[in-house]
Amino acid sequence: MTPNGDLPTGESGQEPLLFQRDPGLESRRRALLASLQSAVTDDSVLGAIARVPRELFLPPGMREAAYDDRALAIGLGQTISQPLIIAIMTAALKLSRTARVLEVGTGSGYQAAVLSLLAGSVVTVERLPELETSARQRLADLGYANVTVQAAGEEIGWPAEAPYDAILVAAGAPYVPRPLVGQLADGGRMVIPVGPSTHQSLTLLTKSGTEEQTSDLGGCQFVPLIGRDAWDERAY
Repeated sequence: MTPNGDLPTGESGQEPLLFQRDPGLESRRRALLASLQSAVTDDSVLGAIARVPRELFLPPGMREAAYDDRALAIGLGQTISQPLIIAIMTAALKLSRTARVLEVGTGSGYQAAVLSLLAGSVVTVERLPELETSARQRLADLGYANVTVQAAGEEIGWPAEAPYDAILVAAGAPYVPRPLVGQLADGGRMVIPVGPSTHQSLTLLTKSGTEEQTSDLGGCQFVPLIGRDAWDERAY
């Protein structure tokens, strides 16, 4: 399949989400989608990425670069992830249409929007109040009704609504936080960048009863995951 990028539909498959594309970015968007197909073969993931307008999740001055295959600054020392990495992480979760998903690190809300088109519901947590507030409003304005944005608490994740079928961590951790493993359902999958603050390995963890299996999906570089069982905020 070649993602055609038609206007996305809501959870019902009938109601359009509330945006119009910037026609000036169309050729760049199509070129990016074509490049992603060489690395990711999951048509549903490629289709979801095709349907989310990345430019609307960036500061106005950054929108011309929306379809560059690279991470971009969104302010407050945070970034919107590289599209290739988003595609790889999302595909690794193998989401069903009924899946309950937790995202750690909302940022601008872009990754949550992609997840929302593939899963039943998404809970996303953000520790920076400014980003939490703006992402909640943006996702609501664009019609992503199955996403709930929460302010990150003392414990990493969102245990109040656990367990989750899938967890995606959009920040780099020094190791896999045990509280997140505890919030993962039996048979669930978690994707998390693990390693030093300067570079990480994208790690897939699959939980089966008391057993856990991990695999390396390749190198990456994310902003640090801050909090208990992660990096100390005082170091950043």
